[in-house]
Amino acid sequence: MSDVEFMHLAIAKAMEGIALGQSPFGAVIVQGKRVIAGAHNTVWLTTDPTAHAEVNAIRLAARELETIALHGCTMVTTCEPCPMCLAVIHWAKLDRVIYGASIADAAAAGFSELHLPAGELAERGRSHLQVHGGVCQPECVALFQHWRAAKGRAY
Repeated sequence: MSDVEFMHLAIAKAMEGIALGQSPFGAVIVQGKRVIAGAHNTVWLTTDPTAHAEVNAIRLAARELETIALHGCTMVTTCEPCPMCLAVIHWAKLDRVIYGASIADAAAAGFSELHLPAGELAERGRSHLQVHGGVCQPECVALFQHWRAAKGRAY
């Protein structure tokens, strides 16, 4: 599978979350061509402000692989990771981050993002992470419109 195909899986996770009244973010963790874990935001469902899609996916992947060191894994996420998520991705020792929508896209949709680009944060923090954005960006940005149109969303 390619990064685009993995992003489509992350988009599907985000759509699952939207259907449950959650915010429009999804993520999958892959190792080679194998999907290890996938998740969506559950912040409102669990009343846990740390329950972002990326963090939820890391928790699942660590359990699945029975390790906190996710070397050889890639995070594929529908939106550029916030500083909290990027820090967790770094600490979990993933190799790469692939994202779709940007922090600016999320802010334009009404999310109160910290305007710290993930690539810049990784570089300034001297992280080993490779950060690549813009994969399926139009489809990931469209998640914000789906979320706005969804009935019963919590925000």
